[in-house]
Amino acid sequence: MVRHRSSAVPLAWLYAALIGYASLYPFAGWRVSSADWWQFLVSVPPHWRNTFDLVSNLVGYLPLGALACAALLRSGQEARRAAPLALLAGAGLSFAMESLQNYLPRRVPSSIDLALNTLGTLGGVALAVLAHRLGGIERWQAVRDRWFISRSAGGLALLLLWPLGLLFPAPLPLGLGQVLERAQEGLRALLEDTPAIDWAEPFLTAVPALEPPSPATELVAVALGLLAPCMVAYTVARRGWRRLVLAAGAALFGAAATTLSTALNFGPDHALAWRTPNGSAGFALGALIAVVLAPVPQRVAAGIGLVALTALVLLVTQVPADPYFAESLAAWEQGRFIRFHGAAQWVGWLWPYAAAVYLLVRIGARADEGEGSPT
Repeated sequence: MVRHRSSAVPLAWLYAALIGYASLYPFAGWRVSSADWWQFLVSVPPHWRNTFDLVSNLVGYLPLGALACAALLRSGQEARRAAPLALLAGAGLSFAMESLQNYLPRRVPSSIDLALNTLGTLGGVALAVLAHRLGGIERWQAVRDRWFISRSAGGLALLLLWPLGLLFPAPLPLGLGQVLERAQEGLRALLEDTPAIDWAEPFLTAVPALEPPSPATELVAVALGLLAPCMVAYTVARRGWRRLVLAAGAALFGAAATTLSTALNFGPDHALAWRTPNGSAGFALGALIAVVLAPVPQRVAAGIGLVALTALVLLVTQVPADPYFAESLAAWEQGRFIRFHGAAQWVGWLWPYAAAVYLLVRIGARADEGEGSPT
């Protein structure tokens, strides 16, 4: 089987890391249990588990199984070898997470969770193998060859992760990257009662009093928030009408993810509350700029994207977290949203920085990557 570069590889690793985060969050109170760590395998499962817990443990591992199996298939492995390896990887990760939960007072390991995680992995593996048997992976490769350059796995992974990051509540529509305040809080907690706290104090108190964003700030931030993923797409997409389709897709998925996030946080009745005049104008401006820039070469697109991401992070960092935003964060961190907290939060915080690093690499890449539109 031919080996291909696949975005399934980084996505599988990242999804596994996010499962680890969600399984062990909030990482507080580590202690040595008096019981043997393997007792959860033979103990009676907790009776208070509800349907949501059971379904989330089953469904949560399904993408991991599909991504791991697809990554192995795309790397040249036969299906008869890729399927058991992917299943073993998912089951092994679940076993490791359940074992580590023995040492966290707020987490309860369970053999039922292990079985559901393994079953979910098996379902994902089955879907990947079915798609492979039906020729879906080969057809995807043909489509990818027509739409994207040969080394596009990293860019495609970033584009697929972008809507996920939008599900975590942001201070402005499409305003990813507001991580400074949380980073300061985390660093302060880490350095508390150590000599290094005095050295780090200037950084920990460097944020001045923030003012609510002006209408112009909101408009520009939303426009930059849409323009950035479009420029990432342009660095890996062939020039021509395909770039316009990708820009339209970014606008559609950005609006859909923002609407879903608003509905999750403030209720379905307020799902479109983000569509203020300035937010809508920012969407329109970002889409217009993306259309105008569709013909630019890949390196130019990477440079423009890097500028857009830098400006976006600077603007979002200066936006305060209003009481509604803080209440929304509390709902994510204390309610059922905690099951998705790790994935959406970390993607929302780090996506602009990961995209900036990727664009820097693209600026330095060689230019003969099949940029033109194929016949």
